[in-house]
Amino acid sequence: MGSTLGLEAALTAHLVAIPFPGRGHINPMINFCKMLATKQPHFLITLIVTEEWLGFLSSETKPPDNIQFQTIPNVIPSELVRAADHPGFIKATSTEMKAPVELVIEGLQPKPVVILYDPFLTWGLSIQGNIPTAAFWPMSATAFSMVLHYHLLCQNRHLPLLNLSEQGETQIDYIPGVPSTRILDLPTPFYGKGQQVLYKCLEAVSCAQKSNHLLFSSISDLEEQVINSLKSQLSLPIYNIGPAIPYFQIKSTTCNNQGVPGYIKWLDNQAENSVLYISQGSFLSLSDDQVKEIVAGIHDAGVHYLWVTRIEASKINGGNSDRGMVVPWCDQLRVLSHPSVGGFWTHCGWNSTKEGVFAGVPMITSPLAWDQVPNSKMIVDDWGAGWRVKRETGVETLMKRDEITMLVERFMDLESVEGKELRKRVKQLKENSQKATAQGGSADHAIHAFIRDITKY
Repeated sequence: MGSTLGLEAALTAHLVAIPFPGRGHINPMINFCKMLATKQPHFLITLIVTEEWLGFLSSETKPPDNIQFQTIPNVIPSELVRAADHPGFIKATSTEMKAPVELVIEGLQPKPVVILYDPFLTWGLSIQGNIPTAAFWPMSATAFSMVLHYHLLCQNRHLPLLNLSEQGETQIDYIPGVPSTRILDLPTPFYGKGQQVLYKCLEAVSCAQKSNHLLFSSISDLEEQVINSLKSQLSLPIYNIGPAIPYFQIKSTTCNNQGVPGYIKWLDNQAENSVLYISQGSFLSLSDDQVKEIVAGIHDAGVHYLWVTRIEASKINGGNSDRGMVVPWCDQLRVLSHPSVGGFWTHCGWNSTKEGVFAGVPMITSPLAWDQVPNSKMIVDDWGAGWRVKRETGVETLMKRDEITMLVERFMDLESVEGKELRKRVKQLKENSQKATAQGGSADHAIHAFIRDITKY
């Protein structure tokens, strides 16, 4: 995948990228590498992934010629089962990957001048040879700041948390750059069972601060305040390189049927803004009981839907696909950019959040864990880009089909006053996002600044 033939004589720099082995981490880093490779064709970029992940990626869009892949053995649990023991998976990425990655880097020619790494792989900071490092933070800048200021939550005695149902509505208003937020909307590693992986979040943020460069993949207008605050606090160059979305792929989509996926053909036959796109991510999952209630509620609402899930289609639509379509995977940004999609039921992963804003689609938020919870809060309260499914108390309860039906009917009503206001706000966010990522926009400037800085090496 990718070739260096004819490139070596013209190269100005060799960058090695080491993503954390999870789709929510790998996708934005690969997208950023594609952007770098396109803007600076004299860079050689080597992405190091596991053999399993190379197999996942080999069927996707061919990268530019100045990107190549190198693999390490599958020394960690498979992506297909990692959710079964997430703390164990985290431990394996911390202990088993460094040695084989170093072995690959030792054999690379020309020698790399920069290591671009995910700070959840804390060993990326100390690769042999003292190569300068750039930390690529895969979540929101808001989540980074919340973890960075974890000590303030402890000093103010808001953590450790004794009872989420009693303390969840307490407002936190002292995290620099972050709007006032409930304890309930902090990242889940801060409390309950999530604390099993809190140490990794704290290590990752500490690691990122020790790098030579720090990159955020955000939308400037939406997190400008927190990013500016971080720039004033941290003593290293910080770049907001935008949502790291390969928008050029969307622009090249053709209207003919050759090579068009079945789900796009199905969307082509739906009315404008009539389809609810549903995706709960590729990692965590809802309970079986909650899925049954969602299925029943959406059917009762009578809306058309495209649902991306590993659940068998027959369990969702009963074999009747007139109103909905169920697929195991889709090109999410392409779907969200389709004119028939009028809403996005999302788990609020950071990549999905950025894509929803970028495509200008209002969101129903149903976060499960990690940074998805503060992302949901930003979507609903700070940006006015969506509505919550629930999470008004510290004790999670099953949302019943009647509640879901009423919510979906209201949400997909294009003629209601609240529906029109929601879509007006989302349209403005879309325009701001696409302006930032266009040539000459704030993200474009940040990427060129990063290129300029690392070529000094």
